[in-house]
Amino acid sequence: MKVMLLGAALALALPGAALAKVTAVEDLRRGMAVTVEGTVERITDEDEFLLADASGRVLVYIGSNAMPVRDGEKIRVAGRVDDDGPLEIYATEITLETGQTVVLSYRY
Repeated sequence: MKVMLLGAALALALPGAALAKVTAVEDLRRGMAVTVEGTVERITDEDEFLLADASGRVLVYIGSNAMPVRDGEKIRVAGRVDDDGPLEIYATEITLETGQTVVLSYRY
């Protein structure tokens, strides 16, 4: 029920939020393009944070971009699940609680 309420709240608060299918963390598979929503559990490094939903947690990598989120913030992340190494999402776009969308550029 909490996941449904969070999804409904984000759909109202975030522009275009109802357009993308949201994938639960437990359903992530390597190499897939995903949209995940949840709460920033903690920032783990200057280029990575831990995102949690009701089904689990996943690392989100943002590359050389400035950290756009803060601990405890409810967000939506679009990106691709890394195809090797630890399970993590390479984020391409993050929608914040405020409705602002941050597009991430990459320089690996």
